[in-house]
Amino acid sequence: MAGDQLTAEPLARPSRGRVALRVLAIYLAARLVTTLFLFVAAELSGFQSRMGADADLGDTVVAWDGAWYWLVAFSGYPNPLPLTDAGQVAENAWAFLPLYPYLSQAVALPFGGQWGTGALIVSLVAGYGASVALYGLLRLRLDQSATLWAVAFFASGPLAALFQVGYAEALNLFWLFCALWCVARRRYGWLYVLIPLMAFTRPGVLAFALFLGLFGVWRWVRRAREPLRAPEVVHIVALGLLSVVAGFAWQLIAGWVTGEPGAYLSTELAWRRNWVAGDPSFAPFEPFLAGISFWFETMWHLPLALGYVLVGAGVLVIGAALAFLPQVRRLGVEIRLWSASYLVYLLLVFFPQSSIFRLLVPLSPLWGAFAVPRSRVWRVGVLVACLIGQWWWIYNMYALGSSSWQVP
Repeated sequence: MAGDQLTAEPLARPSRGRVALRVLAIYLAARLVTTLFLFVAAELSGFQSRMGADADLGDTVVAWDGAWYWLVAFSGYPNPLPLTDAGQVAENAWAFLPLYPYLSQAVALPFGGQWGTGALIVSLVAGYGASVALYGLLRLRLDQSATLWAVAFFASGPLAALFQVGYAEALNLFWLFCALWCVARRRYGWLYVLIPLMAFTRPGVLAFALFLGLFGVWRWVRRAREPLRAPEVVHIVALGLLSVVAGFAWQLIAGWVTGEPGAYLSTELAWRRNWVAGDPSFAPFEPFLAGISFWFETMWHLPLALGYVLVGAGVLVIGAALAFLPQVRRLGVEIRLWSASYLVYLLLVFFPQSSIFRLLVPLSPLWGAFAVPRSRVWRVGVLVACLIGQWWWIYNMYALGSSSWQVP
């Protein structure tokens, strides 16, 4: 089918320099808007806010997880693990992977070692790199106009503040989009570098392992239309195994350093005690099911069965959209398989709470589906909705940030 084939030779393709400048113009305009939003949020921050009553733009960089990344750069990882008064593993830095905080610290050296300055620079530059990489990925399937609009949605989206705060998402998105482009172009060599970089930037590389497995099956099924040669089979299998090893590497490192084999998992579960009573455990799908129970029964006082029905219906609708919606099919099988793999990963390991908005950012290639319709009214409407969503998120997470659903 035409929608499953790479665009062979797009007509009138602009030079790489011109593309980089166009994306830069979009990105800088979006960053100005986000800066304004963050400035207003800092001004509105009160005594109940996480940032306090005298917050400024600098505080937004190191707020929330930014403080943990700063702690990693400043003092490393704890050994032994800190414990609560009840003897349980407390929240600690092992939940945060090392590449982003240490890279930010290195970048900060010419600026007096101010970690927040380094983190801001890394996030800004990585966000621009991610925008360029997203353009390259989507341009394989979409025309130039739709691709630029998709980049505008991405750069201005509801979670676009992540390009200006001390979070590792922007850097991880850069690696991810480059990796997806490599798979789409069958250029597997760079993945041997990109996969470890992803693994030590943000959790989630196990979703990429699942994606490579599904992609390998798809390539085998389609081998009559696109020849599947032995070197490609070797690459897909080797990279899948590398993704699995890299996905568990940090857990093994945490266990080796602390002498506690379950150090990383115990650290992650420490955060869930903020939401549920008792000593939580982990099994595949258990966190997500526990989250449904928490929100529907405990918080909203609704029947648990209703939660299961609504979530199940949502999964079916999303699955159908990825499989059958023409605008999504237009993006190609690689983006669709990645999106499905990442959503399965979240269902397997994530306890749903307000951070779900941030954790959905790796699905950003799907912005291309919103850009496919050629109606200018539609595209402008989507952009306006992105900006409204961005202000809503910034206002709640930074200006307020004082209740259970206002945690980025």
